[in-house]
Amino acid sequence: MPAKERYSALKGKLVSPRREVGAVLVVGGGVAGMQASLDLVDNGFKVYLLDRSSAIGGVMSQLDKTFPTNDCAMCILAPKLVECGRNLNIELLTLSEIESISGEPGNFEVKIKRHPRYIDPEKCTGCGECARHCPVRAINEYNEGLDLREGIYVRYPQAVPRSYLIDRDTCVGCGLCENLCLANAINYNDKERIETIHVGAIILTPGFSAFDASRKKEYGWGKYANVVTSMQYERILSASGPFAGHVMRPSDGKIPKKIAWIQCVGSRDVRIGNEYCSAVCCMYATKQAVMTKEHEADIEPTIFYMDMRCYGKGFERYYVNAQKNSGVRFIRSRVASVEEDPETKDIIIKYETDGQLKEERFDLVVLSVGLEAPSKSEELADVLDFDLNQYSFAKTHDSSPLATTREGVFVAGAFQGPKDIPESVMQGSAAVAEAAALLANARNTLIKEKKYPEERDVEGEEPRIGVFICHCGINIGAYVNVPEVVEYAKKLKYVVHAEDNL
Repeated sequence: MPAKERYSALKGKLVSPRREVGAVLVVGGGVAGMQASLDLVDNGFKVYLLDRSSAIGGVMSQLDKTFPTNDCAMCILAPKLVECGRNLNIELLTLSEIESISGEPGNFEVKIKRHPRYIDPEKCTGCGECARHCPVRAINEYNEGLDLREGIYVRYPQAVPRSYLIDRDTCVGCGLCENLCLANAINYNDKERIETIHVGAIILTPGFSAFDASRKKEYGWGKYANVVTSMQYERILSASGPFAGHVMRPSDGKIPKKIAWIQCVGSRDVRIGNEYCSAVCCMYATKQAVMTKEHEADIEPTIFYMDMRCYGKGFERYYVNAQKNSGVRFIRSRVASVEEDPETKDIIIKYETDGQLKEERFDLVVLSVGLEAPSKSEELADVLDFDLNQYSFAKTHDSSPLATTREGVFVAGAFQGPKDIPESVMQGSAAVAEAAALLANARNTLIKEKKYPEERDVEGEEPRIGVFICHCGINIGAYVNVPEVVEYAKKLKYVVHAEDNL
């Protein structure tokens, strides 16, 4: 049975002949959205990859390491970023939102609202000269408010597209960047515009929003300087973060001796309406504690938890190893109160365990915040006309967990429900299979073929080899003397250049 008829039979509907469009709109440029985009191109479909942010990458771009392998998050993400940015059949629609939709499965007309960047991405070379001279400073959202950025900025160093933008809410209009830009990329008169695209299917991968810790006032986030969220702590650990990877207290820049993690902040909590488990908090807290010990061996990490839900591949082993080999202390309890010592800025935690009320002092406290539906999920559902569940995640069919209540609109990743990176990636690929079945007849109708330059005969020419060795933080640098390897490589025959990178 052909793919289109098979898909229709599964839906239990008779589909009349229609003109199918060989393009798919992917809403959300996180890891699930990028995986879906790359798989769609491999299956012969043009892709429009839309994201509200100025660059794709999503939350994963903010992470330091991933569990349970402790691999560098950016090392995993960067190849996908580059491929999405360079692929002829993926059109990036950043700073964009869906305005309206019409049509039917196989042939949707979507109007896209494009917000102004005030910089021409076709001209911007990403040199950063404008930012170096910008006199304005604003809160850096990417670093979770732990430092400041310029009024003209790029979201993060590896951002795709690598084009700056101007924050007009903070820009004073001094014109300095316009005078400095040799590419003439600055455009203060850039306007919001509406563009229309035609696609056969839509895949929703807008990710999640981290729980707002200020809703749990008893933990003191926003009130006490040394109480941070788990997302803020990821940026503290990151080499590209506000403290260049050094573990420090925000209040005074000192290295903390004792750090506590409080679990289930915004999850499994009836009082705030989030009865569900966020699936990732147990493991990312354990990972952060282990990474903390690798950064500073003398730090004493403690995790206050209700239940440790380490159910994925290698998760239980990682949890046991954290206790036995990394010196992470786990205390099963519910924290009763969090208070600050006004003189030292230390945090005093009162908790109950084994029927006893105890009190302990910590230098830094990390709140393991849960995952909630994206902040604009209700707006997205209204525009695309699909249903949400009681927690504002996408409602899916029992027999088809990737299909929303609107035919032709699929969902993958954390918007379908809280999940980790591997599961999000798998769902991204699975959603592509659904969309490809729907649009089987339109395969390869809109894609462009890559053209290569004419090959040059290099027979007889001397080889020229470049050697680039990465420290990868401590993943490689802790075990290999990278500078020594670089110096050795420089002496090898045909090596014309050798260098090391962080």
